[in-house]
Amino acid sequence: MAQFFWHNLTIKETVKILRTNIKDGLNQKEVMFLQKELGKNKLPEEKPFSNLGILLEQFKSPLIYILIIAGIIALGLNETADAIVIFGAVFLNTVVGYIQENKVSKALEKLKKAVKYEAKVLREGNLRILDAVELVPGDIIFLSPGGKVPADGRLIESHDLKVNEMALTGEWLSAEKKPEVLVKETPLADRDNMVYMGTVIEDGKAKVVVVGTGIQTEIGKIAKMIRESKEEKTPYQKKLANFSRNIGIIIAVVCFGIFIEGMVTGGDFMEMFITAVAVAVAAIPEGLPVAMTVILALGMQRILKKGGLVRKLSSAETLGSTSIICTDKTGTLTMGKMKVDKVITPAQIFEKNDNKKAECLALKTAALTSEAFIENPSLSKEKWVLRGRATDKALLTAGIEKGVITFGKQSPKKIVELPFNTINKFIASVFKEDKETRLYVCGAPEKVLERSKLFKIKGERLDLTPKSLEKIEDRLKKIAGLGLRVVATAYKKIPLKTEQDLLENKIQNLEQEVNNLIFTGFITLKDPIRPETKKAIRTCRKAGMKPIIVTGDHKLTAKAVAREIGFKIKEENVLEGKDLDKLSDKDFERVLDKIQIYARVEPKHKVRIVQAWQERGEVVAMTGDGINDAPALKKADIGVALGSGTEVAKETSDLILLNNSFSIIVKAVQEGRAILDNIRKVITYLLSDSFTEVILIGISILFGVPLPITAVQILWVNLIEDGLPDIALAFEPEEADLMEMKPMGHKIPLLTREMKAIIFIIGLITDVMLLGLFFWLFNRNHDIVYVRTMIFACLAIDSLFYVFSCKSLRRNLWHINPFSNKILVGAFIIGIITLVSAIYLPLFQVLLKTVPLSFQDWLIILSMGFIEIILIEATKWHFIVKKEYV
Repeated sequence: MAQFFWHNLTIKETVKILRTNIKDGLNQKEVMFLQKELGKNKLPEEKPFSNLGILLEQFKSPLIYILIIAGIIALGLNETADAIVIFGAVFLNTVVGYIQENKVSKALEKLKKAVKYEAKVLREGNLRILDAVELVPGDIIFLSPGGKVPADGRLIESHDLKVNEMALTGEWLSAEKKPEVLVKETPLADRDNMVYMGTVIEDGKAKVVVVGTGIQTEIGKIAKMIRESKEEKTPYQKKLANFSRNIGIIIAVVCFGIFIEGMVTGGDFMEMFITAVAVAVAAIPEGLPVAMTVILALGMQRILKKGGLVRKLSSAETLGSTSIICTDKTGTLTMGKMKVDKVITPAQIFEKNDNKKAECLALKTAALTSEAFIENPSLSKEKWVLRGRATDKALLTAGIEKGVITFGKQSPKKIVELPFNTINKFIASVFKEDKETRLYVCGAPEKVLERSKLFKIKGERLDLTPKSLEKIEDRLKKIAGLGLRVVATAYKKIPLKTEQDLLENKIQNLEQEVNNLIFTGFITLKDPIRPETKKAIRTCRKAGMKPIIVTGDHKLTAKAVAREIGFKIKEENVLEGKDLDKLSDKDFERVLDKIQIYARVEPKHKVRIVQAWQERGEVVAMTGDGINDAPALKKADIGVALGSGTEVAKETSDLILLNNSFSIIVKAVQEGRAILDNIRKVITYLLSDSFTEVILIGISILFGVPLPITAVQILWVNLIEDGLPDIALAFEPEEADLMEMKPMGHKIPLLTREMKAIIFIIGLITDVMLLGLFFWLFNRNHDIVYVRTMIFACLAIDSLFYVFSCKSLRRNLWHINPFSNKILVGAFIIGIITLVSAIYLPLFQVLLKTVPLSFQDWLIILSMGFIEIILIEATKWHFIVKKEYV
């Protein structure tokens, strides 16, 4: 179907283009043709991730590929023990990852709600109730309160129609709809003669001609954007892929070099090949994938306890790299519900002292005229459930809390009511009270003021002269400038004769009585800021992250919220969607740093904002709850959906805020940083061993001496001695300074300078010590099995000792509690027990080819362990002093 600006067309033009009939609708032949041509009125659905799919996802790590290749080679060489240990590591990593992601998948299923939508349609002159998927462009449909709009449509007729379009536009207040033609440039959120699929009818009725179904709807366009947008790899995935590729290249080069060296010096082909495999086994940190998976899984669980559901393991770490947070306003920074802010009486406007009675009268007026109601008034007040529109519920709630209205026998009796409509823009109700009857009015300030004649200050009635009206209107403009919603209240006494006429239905139109009112004040309403938001924003900035408000709301409302939570806003810091459209990419790049608020944005704007920051190398988190947010959530490095949001938003997100609060994002970022911190500790711990083992074997081959340690002994150290401590590091509590550091971003590598120093420099020093011991013992003609047992024990003790140095890469051992992680202490004890078992138990002596050691041997081994710790702590101290540990 051709592209039309339906909001800019008259009803007659619209009907002509769609070849339909307002009185009779389409006939069945036309419907079938359109359905064949355009398809059913439904969006394309993606298949849910199956259990098999989740399982296969666990193998998509370069480190796992390296382990699998090593395992296959070991099998080919009949090194069954090596192969079993390697594949055991792969299996353990797969099981942990699968269990965690499967749990999340099931939790998401519980969040889904299967709903079938129906539509009231006019076809062949008859009204029918049909499944909404059967609708086609040109259908005439009827809308009523409580239902969802089944397709995009142009209004033909509307009667006080109010539609909540938050899911599509981000605007949480309902829009009043009218059929009048609008200018072509009208933004989506302001097209009041249109209704859109998936939005909710709050009030009123309408007759609508369908102009778009399925993929042709605004929601359909968003769905298409989601499917077409490429899902970017997380910073963690990119860094891990690069890290694994480098390890793979180094292993391949070293192994090939050793093999060629052996062949050139006349070595046996098979022996050299087995030796090369031994080096590969030494180089591969078998426990790393398992430890990383455990760290991520534990991080996900901790984030869940704080109110955030992370959908994928890799996303948990990415949170720690976040540098830009693009947040929606409604429900995230605010409570997502309307509340009375202030009551402004005439005395306050004219800067006079006033008593509380005037405020109470204004609140009483608003509460009595409110169309909200208590669903279960017979229960205690704590259990009351209020129903109605957001504004009405807020006014009634304020009246109840202030005690200005009561329920039961003592409550005022309503005689008659004039409902709200879009022309009058006020509601009027007549109540019989103890000694008199009053008409109470509440509505749009300009409408209430034009029907008012008086106002009261301290009980004194004053005329509403042009001069006093001007002052009142000036105050109203100031209120509007703050982005607050405002209503005005007024009342008047009803004479006995008029009351009788009302009771006897002699006065058919109450509107004629709404005049000569006494103006009682303005009531401002707003969506309150969440109590924890200000602190979260401060923590966010302290941690080096930049929060940006991206909302579908009006500019004034967004600015008011921003100021309240601590943003320092000037006009140059705010950009509306329509103005963003006018900027080229270069112009946008120039102003990007200045913009703190984006208002009246559409889906395409959100995607563009995310992309602009990503092109600068920033890691971007985008929050949202509506269908309109989904493309940007998918584009962002971390898509954050609200728990109360749409299923589309949840399905495309990485993190779901179960209670909607912005503070959870900051807590999740903190946990993400702890995850990255612990991953780096584990990498440092394991690669130090791997590097030491590779150099140890490589140099021994270079000098033509027997290997100082066997492949099985290396696997024992890597998986048994290192295995439990590296997993125990996953339980290391977060360090206090995490949220005082700058974000990691895309540019900072997985291996920092300090990590490289510990891994390579200390590894070399350790090798010098171990090789020195090896050659000393070997040249004294000790049995090779004894020599290998000594080197094996030294390597294991070094690993068990310096794991405590890895508890913090930014603080020395004497500045931390080495025993704060009870699991690590337990892993250390178990490591000592398994080492002793490997040396003294006959079964392990046969498997590992070890012999018992003497007391003097253990003194040498323990001394080398302590020297290792001293060297590592000296290296850490150097980087701490220079502050180069990031």
